Amino acid sequence: MQTTLSERASQLPRAAEAESILRTCVHCGFCNATCPTYQLLGDELDGPRGRIYLIKQVLEGNDVTQKTQQHLDRCLSCRNCETTCPSGVDYHNLLDIGRAVVDAAVPRPLGQRLLREGLRQTVPHPDLFKSLINGGQVFRALLPDSLQSKLPRSAYPAKPRPMTLRERQVLMLEGCVQPSLSPNTNAAAARVLDRLGISVIASREAGCCGAVDYHLDAQAAGLDRARRNIDAWWPSLEKGAEAIVQTASGCGAFIKDYGHLLASDPAYADKAKKVSALARDLVEVLRDEPLEQLGIHASQRLAFHCPCTLQHGQKLGGAVEALLTRLGFNLTSVPDGHLCCGSAGTYSLTQPELSRQLRDNKLDALESGHPEVIVTANIGCQSHLDGAGRTPVRHWIELVEANLP
Repeated sequence: MQTTLSERASQLPRAAEAESILRTCVHCGFCNATCPTYQLLGDELDGPRGRIYLIKQVLEGNDVTQKTQQHLDRCLSCRNCETTCPSGVDYHNLLDIGRAVVDAAVPRPLGQRLLREGLRQTVPHPDLFKSLINGGQVFRALLPDSLQSKLPRSAYPAKPRPMTLRERQVLMLEGCVQPSLSPNTNAAAARVLDRLGISVIASREAGCCGAVDYHLDAQAAGLDRARRNIDAWWPSLEKGAEAIVQTASGCGAFIKDYGHLLASDPAYADKAKKVSALARDLVEVLRDEPLEQLGIHASQRLAFHCPCTLQHGQKLGGAVEALLTRLGFNLTSVPDGHLCCGSAGTYSLTQPELSRQLRDNKLDALESGHPEVIVTANIGCQSHLDGAGRTPVRHWIELVEANLP
């Protein structure tokens, strides 16, 4: 795509990257065929190709409007288009660059600003978030349905974690909302890893991966969180920790981008590159281990929802399905498994109507094979799908751990 950046845009820190990405796009439109919002709305500007044109116009010096911002806001950042694109357009990085420019130029309405700032001040803070969830459970009956659906409907308390320190050790990102919404997930992961001779070591100083801030108009704050995590993990990595394990694929996709996002930071570029290289989704660790020694003989009928951040962001589509099949679980077929469920981080709160439509479509597909349980690999997807009150939704590692002898 022929592009001539404006003088102002050419001064942006990522100007060369944006221009390179824009020139990669060949206008084919294949991306629209797999874009969830384009399928729902049928508007060219609510598909990847249209959004690329909008960003191109902004970077070439054209006027920026609230309409531009709205079309970019509607993007789920699911990266389905990247999987589809024959030209390898790095869409999500272009979107991040474009959103930063648009958000700096177009003030949001007060309600949107309050919502986004409120999310930034609560979601990345586990203790505060837990207090809100506990309070919500107490007053659940008084809350509107839209808020009730955000609360866990089933309580699966965390089982005790192993105390033995193994020779092989990994770090694990505990996460922001997962300890409150699904407290047993990380404990289950630690118990399964322990059976395979791998210990999870604590890193108390590590916090939110930074994705919430980064995708809510606060990219600098998101990168600061990334730097703090690198500092928190670095001593253990120097002592030989094998990997940084994530049980939430959304966090994993963002951590794997640290190296790219901090490449121009002389103090952190090399460390960020190493951290990204050592970041592993849980399935990447387990699939290479002798799972047969776990002694699992499962036969439950499951439907697996593969999160966008796992299949499109981390290119691990099919990995969890293969592992669960290897362990004996009976996986149902899921039509249109490539499509987003509508969770997309905070999207279910910032774009509730579109998010709800995508969730209901996804549940129809997941339930078409009549599973006993739906499993997934990201807390956002898990909470969003389970909030519909239909087939129970859990993290896949909990089902594996529950079947340990």
